[in-house]
Amino acid sequence: MNKADEYLVSDIRNILENGYKDVDPRPKYEDGTPAHTISVNHVMRKYDLSKGEFPVCSLRKQAWKTGIREIITIYTRPTNKLSEMEELGVTWWTPWDIGDGTIGQRYGATVKRYDLLNNLIADIKKDPYGRRKIMSLWQETDLRETKGLAPCAFLTIWNVRDKFLDMCLIQRSGDMLTASGAGGINELQYAALLMIVAKATGYEPGVFTHFVANEQIYDRHIDNAHELLRRAEQIKDEKRNPHLVFEKEAGFDLKDVTVDDFTMVDYEPLQPQLKFELGI
Repeated sequence: MNKADEYLVSDIRNILENGYKDVDPRPKYEDGTPAHTISVNHVMRKYDLSKGEFPVCSLRKQAWKTGIREIITIYTRPTNKLSEMEELGVTWWTPWDIGDGTIGQRYGATVKRYDLLNNLIADIKKDPYGRRKIMSLWQETDLRETKGLAPCAFLTIWNVRDKFLDMCLIQRSGDMLTASGAGGINELQYAALLMIVAKATGYEPGVFTHFVANEQIYDRHIDNAHELLRRAEQIKDEKRNPHLVFEKEAGFDLKDVTVDDFTMVDYEPLQPQLKFELGI
């Protein structure tokens, strides 16, 4: 197993043994049944990309290319329009259409409105050791302006350390087995964002830390949780080291970044793929 797999096994066991069940949940499954969860508060995971600790889970296949495409629609070619997201290969936001073909004044629309990524990069270049390098998708004006899903992974904090750029991701809520868990979509895509910003500012990607305030397993995902634990037993003595390579040359334009600039090396996830019913 790799570091992400080890984290995931530990976190699944923690939720199954110590988690609490929610009451009157907002999300519902497609058939209208309330989507209950068991969850824990305050989960943290830390990876050092400079040492090859890339956060991608091998206990099941991660759609890493789609995850990177989504981070592109949020930060480097920011948009909230479903049609533009779909053109870039991101198709999973349709259930959150607010009725006008967008996901509301959220995510990419917030990045674009406040020019968050360009401002961050300029600040890193101008004042590398400053301690105010923050990008926040949680803008009260935006949240009140339209309907839409409140950002889950919403805050990044950036610090230069010698030749390295470190980043911390803060997430208010996370569906562990579909997105927020160790080596899941959220971690791998934000680690990719760290690689983009590091290259754009002349640093090497360093430590990536992920903090989830409330992380859950949905009640209809519990069987899959046990399956992931069984798979972990099968490969517990195997050393795996999948990692992502960003091949863009220095001086690139952010708008030119595509998923084809990334290569996942030595990634051999276990099969078959698992299916998860989403709570919407």
